[in-house]
Amino acid sequence: MTSATAAVASVKDVSKTFGARKALNGVSVEVGAGEMVALIGPSGSGKSTLLRSITGLQSIDPGGTISVFGEVVQKDGRVTGKVRAARQKLGMIFQQFNLVGRLSLFSNVMLGALGRVPGWRGFFGLWQAADKEQAMAALHRVGVSDYAAQRANTLSGGQQQRGAIARAIVQGAQAILADEPVASLDPVSARKVMELLVELNKRDGLGVIVTLHQVDYAIRYCERVIALQKGKVVYDGPSTGLDTARLIEIYGPEFEDAFWEAKA
Repeated sequence: MTSATAAVASVKDVSKTFGARKALNGVSVEVGAGEMVALIGPSGSGKSTLLRSITGLQSIDPGGTISVFGEVVQKDGRVTGKVRAARQKLGMIFQQFNLVGRLSLFSNVMLGALGRVPGWRGFFGLWQAADKEQAMAALHRVGVSDYAAQRANTLSGGQQQRGAIARAIVQGAQAILADEPVASLDPVSARKVMELLVELNKRDGLGVIVTLHQVDYAIRYCERVIALQKGKVVYDGPSTGLDTARLIEIYGPEFEDAFWEAKA
């Protein structure tokens, strides 16, 4: 199975224990290439743990297996030697942007090219013209090219998050894994970020897995939703199937708190 046809992530019987608490409890899901999937659930349900486990940033308990684009990256409680190559295919978007604050936005985006250029070029910032053009094109695509020369820590949260998406574009990622990418943003900036993720999915064919607290965003932007509760999958299906009764099962009677409008 090649990376062009393999699932973005295949998770089989995965558990993760922290002390006496099971953050994940026998989770089995598969996200196909080109899908855009939302992970939802109450705080502490295991969403971020699952996403971090897929990337190998979090090890899992013995017994489960995780594959990324057909390559096993975790097995029997250990991260395998395939994880580094797998990460090069995954663009990671974090809640706190993960940009280097003292560097310009342009320099941060250029870091996406590190996986394919000699280390000494990256260390000294000796980027080739084609890489620079690609970085500026990515910044233009996400709407922040005017801020290319500004230090990242002087930009708004929405601008930084769009810069992080531009970095994933330069990286040449085949899929985007986004962990609460809009949690720190105002509703307008959040919509722009979600629309960019949809564009990458629809226009570029990138698989997208995004954890969200805002159920309305999951329903609006993702065709498929996986819901976790206490480390277990309690729903995996079309976003249109998330009616009131189902949401109460997932979040409890105060499920409206999971909607952006209720929090604004």
